[in-house]
Amino acid sequence: MTDPHSTRALIIDALAAALALAVAMGFGRFAFTALYPMMIEDGIFGIGGGSMAASANYAGYLVGALGMARVNADTSASLTRWGLVATVLLLAAMALPISPVGLAVVRFLAGVASAVVMIASSVWLLQAVGFSSGAPLLFAGVGVGISLSAELVVAADWQGAASWQAWLVLAAAATVLVGLSWLRLRSPDHAGGGPRPGPEAPGDRLGPVVLIAAYGLAAFGYIITATYLPLIAQGALGGINPVHLWAVFGVGAVPSCFFWHALHRSLGTRRAMAVNLGVQVIGVALPAMTLHPVALLFSALMVGGSFVGTVTIAMLAARAVSGGLKFNILAAMTASYGVGQIIGPLVAAALFGPRQSFDAPLLAAAAALAVGTVLCLMAPRSPRTRI
Repeated sequence: MTDPHSTRALIIDALAAALALAVAMGFGRFAFTALYPMMIEDGIFGIGGGSMAASANYAGYLVGALGMARVNADTSASLTRWGLVATVLLLAAMALPISPVGLAVVRFLAGVASAVVMIASSVWLLQAVGFSSGAPLLFAGVGVGISLSAELVVAADWQGAASWQAWLVLAAAATVLVGLSWLRLRSPDHAGGGPRPGPEAPGDRLGPVVLIAAYGLAAFGYIITATYLPLIAQGALGGINPVHLWAVFGVGAVPSCFFWHALHRSLGTRRAMAVNLGVQVIGVALPAMTLHPVALLFSALMVGGSFVGTVTIAMLAARAVSGGLKFNILAAMTASYGVGQIIGPLVAAALFGPRQSFDAPLLAAAAALAVGTVLCLMAPRSPRTRI
C-alpha cells in the first residue's frame, strides 16, 4: 500500500516544480508575448525589433538546453534555484531603458535561464525525486504561468502602466512564486528510486528521423501564434484587451498535459503525434481565415491546448527509441525544436512586411504543421514499445 504521507510529499514536490516552470517559462519566456503590443505602443521597437528579441530568446533557450545535456539528479535542485533567480533578475532588467539590441541580449539570457529551469526541474522531479507520474502536473505549470502573467499584464495596462512598469510587476510576482517553491527545491529525502517506465502502448512509435523532423516542424508551427497572438487579435475583440486571448492560450495548456499523456499511452506515438499536430494546423490557420472573436478563441484554445502536448509526447517517444542509436536523440530533438523556434519569428517578420498582415506567416506555420502531420501518418508501424 502506498504511504499517503509519501504520496502527499510527491505531489507537493510536483507542485513546486510546476511553480518553477510557471516562473521560468510562463513569465521568463512567454510573458514577452503579452507585453509585445505594449512595447510597440511605447515605441521601444517595431515588429522587426520585437521579432529579433523573440528569436534571441529562442536562441538562448537552445543554447541553454544543449548546455544542460549532462545535468544530473545531484545538481538539479541547485541549478533550478539559480535559474529562477536569474529569471527574476532578467524580468526586472526588461524595465531598463536600453536599446533593442540590449533587449535582445536580455531576452537571449532569459532563454538560457528558462532552459536551465525547464531541464533541471524536470530532472529533479522525474529522477531525483523519482516521481515520473508527476510529469503532466509539472508541465501544466507552463500554462499556469502564461495565464497568470498575461492577466497581470492586462491589469497593469488597465491601470495605465507603461510596459517597463509591467515588467517590474511581473518580476515582483515571479519573486513570490519562487519563494513558494524555494524550500521544496532541494535534494529529497523521499526519493522514489528513479523514474519507472509507463505501461506499454500499441505498436505505433515513430523512428528517430521522423520524430526529429516532426518535432522541428511543430516548433516552427506553434511559435508564430505563441509570439504574435495578441498582436494578431488587436482591434478584433472590440473593447476587450487581446492579451486575454493569451491567457486563454495558457488556460488551454494546463489540462492538455494530462490529456495528451493519456492519449499517447492509448494510441502510441505515431497516431497521438499526428492528432496533436493536426489540431494545431486548424488552430494556427483559423486567424488567417477570419478574425471573428469565436475563431480567435478557438485558435487560442487549440494551439494552447496542444503545444505542450507535443513536448509531452515527443520526450517520452524519444526515450522509447533512444536505445542503440549512435547519437543523442534528445540533443538532436532539442536542436531541431530550437531551430524551428528561432526561424519562426524571423520568417514571420519577413512575410509580415509586404502586406502588413500576419496571414502569410500563419499559413506558412500551418503548412509546416501539416507536413509534420503527414510525416507521422506515413511513418511505418513498428513493434510494441514502452513509452
